[in-house]
Amino acid sequence: LVLELNQVITPTYGTVPDQQNLHTPEWVDFDDKTDSLFFKDGQRRIDFVLVYEDESKKMTHKRSDRKKQKRKRQVYESNLINNGLHLEATRSVLDEKLIFVKVHAPWEVLCTYAEVMHIKLPLQHNDLKTRDSAFNWFSRFFRVDENIIKPEQEFFTAPFQKEHLSNFYIQDKDTFFNPATRSRIVHFILSRVEYATKNNVKKFGINKLLDTGIYKAAFPLHDSSFRHPSTDPSCPSERYLLYREWAHPKNIFKLQPLDFIRKYYGEKIGIYFAWLGFYTNMLTVAAVVGVGCFLYGCLTKDNCTWSQEVCDPNIGGNIIMCPQCDKVCTYWSLNITCESSKKLCIFDSFGTLVFAVFMGIWVTFFLEFWKRRQAELEYEWDTVEFLEQEEQVRPEYEARCTHVVMNEITQQEEHVPYTACGKCVRMTFCTSAIFFWILLIIASVVGIIVYRLSVFLVFSAKLSQHISGTEAIRKYLTPQTATSVTASLISFVVIMILNIIYEKVAILITDFELPRTQTDYENSLTTKMFLFQFVNYYSSCFYIAFFKGKFVGHPGSPVYWLGKYRNEECDPGGCLLELTTQLAIIVGGKAIWNNIQEVLLPLVKNLIGRYYAAARSEKVVARWEHDYHLQPIGKLGLFYEYLEMVIQFGFVTLFVASFPLAPLLALINNMLEIRLDAWKLTTQFRRMVPQKAQDIGAWQPILQGIAILAVVTNAMIIAFTSDMIPRLVYYWSFSVPPYGSHSSHTMKGYINSTLSVFNIADFKNVSKPLSPWFGTQVTCRQVYRDLRYPPGHQHQYEHNIYYWHVIAAKLAFIIVMEHVIYFVKFIISYAIPDVSQKTKSKVKREKYLTQKLLHENDLKGVKKTMGKIADNIIKGADSTFRHKDE
Repeated sequence: LVLELNQVITPTYGTVPDQQNLHTPEWVDFDDKTDSLFFKDGQRRIDFVLVYEDESKKMTHKRSDRKKQKRKRQVYESNLINNGLHLEATRSVLDEKLIFVKVHAPWEVLCTYAEVMHIKLPLQHNDLKTRDSAFNWFSRFFRVDENIIKPEQEFFTAPFQKEHLSNFYIQDKDTFFNPATRSRIVHFILSRVEYATKNNVKKFGINKLLDTGIYKAAFPLHDSSFRHPSTDPSCPSERYLLYREWAHPKNIFKLQPLDFIRKYYGEKIGIYFAWLGFYTNMLTVAAVVGVGCFLYGCLTKDNCTWSQEVCDPNIGGNIIMCPQCDKVCTYWSLNITCESSKKLCIFDSFGTLVFAVFMGIWVTFFLEFWKRRQAELEYEWDTVEFLEQEEQVRPEYEARCTHVVMNEITQQEEHVPYTACGKCVRMTFCTSAIFFWILLIIASVVGIIVYRLSVFLVFSAKLSQHISGTEAIRKYLTPQTATSVTASLISFVVIMILNIIYEKVAILITDFELPRTQTDYENSLTTKMFLFQFVNYYSSCFYIAFFKGKFVGHPGSPVYWLGKYRNEECDPGGCLLELTTQLAIIVGGKAIWNNIQEVLLPLVKNLIGRYYAAARSEKVVARWEHDYHLQPIGKLGLFYEYLEMVIQFGFVTLFVASFPLAPLLALINNMLEIRLDAWKLTTQFRRMVPQKAQDIGAWQPILQGIAILAVVTNAMIIAFTSDMIPRLVYYWSFSVPPYGSHSSHTMKGYINSTLSVFNIADFKNVSKPLSPWFGTQVTCRQVYRDLRYPPGHQHQYEHNIYYWHVIAAKLAFIIVMEHVIYFVKFIISYAIPDVSQKTKSKVKREKYLTQKLLHENDLKGVKKTMGKIADNIIKGADSTFRHKDE
């Protein structure tokens, strides 16, 4: 690759030319053709646009600084021209300080760099017969009209080679390289052309010039307005078609025109929308099953025996519960939790268990079928061998290659940016920084826990006094509910603040690592960001699900947090309902926040920009000036969209046992998300530089890791967070002799048997309630299911045999559920191949044609040439022998 780049770039990559030898762009005036995508001559297509502010009109920099900036820009533009690019400069219509430099790559330059970049281009039409799917008759009702967006022709392709130009399918030189490919080639050149040399270190690349403010923007052009087709009859108006048939809200139930998206925006954008669409379609099945389980819970909640006992005045009304905090809390009746117990019956039912098992299998089907779909797209979009052939070294990496090392494979010297020791230092520093931020998140979670513990005391002492006159509110706004909701809201705010800070830190750390390629850079950043987001978003849910209420002791001997705050207790029904509340607030709040951040902010910025532009002038504006006033897409492209969806995928799978409606909410959100992202790209943002992408990158192993972890978390939620296992143990073992008194298996008496008894005389002074005891009872019940021997027993306040039966059943359930689901996942993964037979056949056919057209023709040429040489030798020998005979 280095040799290939040197052959192309070296002649103009060395010394900076003198002032008198600088080449400058052609200067032209705007010709009032608003939709023109060509230079003023109408022949040369605009492949890229550079925007800078006229240095002579700048007022914010010193004169010497302006001169330096102008010199660097002039050298850069001169070197672009030396590399074969054509430049044409036009002054802005709305702002005289702005200059637009249009860039065109001629045929020779495109061919040269297409070979350097190993870009795959058409050889011949795909001649393999395709069989229509059985679902085609159904899906055609949701597809885009083929008369509006015509299907892309399928070709067999091969890496471009100039010497085999005649073997490629070239009907028209102007259309052989499509606009996306042309822009990608030009951006490759822009990223590697030099503009200065300082201390024998070459400075190059458009990214650095943008960072230093020498150029204000660099972007490829949209081909038309999104509101109406182009006035130029030769322009296909692809942006307008994408908006009308893809981004418009009316298309919310239509399939996406993925090939057309890939053609306009490149493979990287295409693969994102392909994945998001596939994920959304798969969510449909999960949402239907989740709604079914939810409805099952709603229909059976009236038959929930233990909830009926809680609400019964003769049972729950006569059960007096111990105070939930020291001194200020008072005794209370169990039946005040009647409403929460009814809600809990909806989510803590047999349907939840079925849904958790289903989701463990569903996620396997999703990942396996996505691999097959991804393999099809890799072939259709020519990215099968992209990483091995096409991906180039990042300019930032190339600029730091000052150390010489020996390549173990080639046994040749090569340049790298750091030694082995330097790499270890960088990795150590980066790892330490990541762990520091993760510990910072854990510290914030501890802070939320301390808030929960401290504010619960306040709510317990004051809340009942302020709402004592309103019985309807008092039923729902309990101290536990108020604490849970406020803590969830504060947790959400802390999460969003830490997100904003850490995003910048993660980018700085990854820049310091200096990854070699863009894929390496994105994968490294993805791993860091997800580790942070995983702890940030899920830590509070993990705390509620697996830690809250698990280590609280008993009323006579409570456990204290930090030696001061009494540990939190769950409701008598467990923490499942609180986990559901936490999930609903975080998922809902996150969706609203992201939509505001992603849609409203760019929209408001563009509206303000258009308002000021309209106030300044009513003149006709060129396409490049329209695009300049749109928002830049950002260096990380769709990284945050991927991150948002993967975090959502975690909520849908990791904690689905507590919230079966999560897939439905995710489905609704994603149906809107696809159109919002499409609307944003087509209307609010400049056109992205098209980029290749073989797959979804590091997100794939992250999704697989979440899928494996989800089986464990859902099994543990059902075992330890829900009340299902204790109920089953009671029903089958402790409701009948020898442990129970009922003649048949029943749930009657469950509440009375699972709430441990405590003698109020055993309270220590530090926790004894200040409020007087009411009634004649001398005992109270523990809030949580602790299953201890009653006072007076020889093992009073120690765990009873019921407790150990429940623990054994919980552990057995986790082991059985995990092994069953993992076994089914293994069978599914083995039965579904990653690449379909149809795709394998296409790949083999393409390789065969490449071999035949590009290599065997060479061999025939060599044989033909060798034959002529042999004939000449024979003729020469014959003439020699004849001469001797004579």
